[in-house]
Amino acid sequence: MTTAPLSPAAARRVFYALSFTRWFPVGLIVGMMTLLPLDRGLSVAQALAAFAFTGWVVFALELPTSGFADAFGRKPVYVAAAVVQVAAGLVYLFAQSFWVFVLGSVLTGVFRALDSGPLEAWFVDAVHATDPGADVDQPLARQGTILGLGMAAGSLVSAGLIAWHPFAQSSALNLPFAVFVALTVVHLVATVVLVKEPRTHVDSTGLRRAVASAKEAPGVVRDGLGMLRSNRILRGLVLVEVFWSIAMIVFETFQPIRLAELLGSEERAGAWMGVVAAGGWAIFAAGSGLAGLVSKRLGVTRTAILGRVLNSLGAVWMGLVLGPVALVVAYLFTYSMHGFAGPMHGALLHREASARNRATVLSMNSMMMFAAYSGVAPLLGLLAERTSNQVAMVLAGALSLLGAFLYLPALRHERQLRTEPAGDAAPV
Repeated sequence: MTTAPLSPAAARRVFYALSFTRWFPVGLIVGMMTLLPLDRGLSVAQALAAFAFTGWVVFALELPTSGFADAFGRKPVYVAAAVVQVAAGLVYLFAQSFWVFVLGSVLTGVFRALDSGPLEAWFVDAVHATDPGADVDQPLARQGTILGLGMAAGSLVSAGLIAWHPFAQSSALNLPFAVFVALTVVHLVATVVLVKEPRTHVDSTGLRRAVASAKEAPGVVRDGLGMLRSNRILRGLVLVEVFWSIAMIVFETFQPIRLAELLGSEERAGAWMGVVAAGGWAIFAAGSGLAGLVSKRLGVTRTAILGRVLNSLGAVWMGLVLGPVALVVAYLFTYSMHGFAGPMHGALLHREASARNRATVLSMNSMMMFAAYSGVAPLLGLLAERTSNQVAMVLAGALSLLGAFLYLPALRHERQLRTEPAGDAAPV
């Protein structure tokens, strides 16, 4: 028995709808994830240590789960991800201790590993089922816009919920998490109802293929390490992610902590963060668009270096400011440079990849980000406790500047490509 494939137009509608139901709830809590454990009595070091588990779990599962959607079908994996997302939300809603927050972080890591890719893969498969070889660049671009708008809208709604605070006997931060859980259930139901996948996509060897995929993960890692040893440009690009992640700890994790410190409470910071996060997503998009214009004049690698330097200096600036408004201004600038640097870094990665190893290259870059973030964040949390949040932020921002130097091999190669006739450049 098979299920008739959706038309491309119907597949687009489902893709857009599920993209919104996936990301709008995240917008409700994206600015509250660090504030919630602090509001419930955890220290900065404990909060950062608990959240580090998300990165480690994604790091461990990203490659082993890469074949699950192919083996079992896109829909079963995406439904499983939605179920785990609901479970993670419930744990955060009721968490009161360090280890319960760790459990929520682990579940979030499992969710992100399962969630990465199956919806997009299902959509492309659905389109190609009736229109083989059709380009999907425009629908994917629109999906990115829907994602950003959903996050921004969720952040604004979160600010309204905290300002409303109808249940005076509990923290104002609880309501956004409760609404988040409810909306993740909506997303789960929508996934079950809307995604139609041919049963023939899954065969009787699905379990063996999934197990084989997990067993092949160490080999994929070894192959990836071999690429890093032989390609100094790729090695530099992947190591940039280490220093980029250090800056991310400042503008994604310490920013709400520092804001709460300046405003005097986590609840007041939560009310600000909804609007601030919405502005951050808007300015992120603007930075990405600006990068495309600048790269036409400076070149891709120089633009990437500029973005890395300005993002790092913005992180230092965030640690130096002394008022909440100044912190928000510094955050928006830093986040715009986060968006500015991203497309250029991605373009440089694709230059070093080929069709046979592109997924491996992107996975190595992503895994390095998660590993660095999860390894450094707890250390910065300990430093903040023994000194101050500002010291940790300034030090992290300054360290992240070193990432700019790792673009130099790519810059030299870009200059070589400009001076040599097409086809004469030596392989790296």
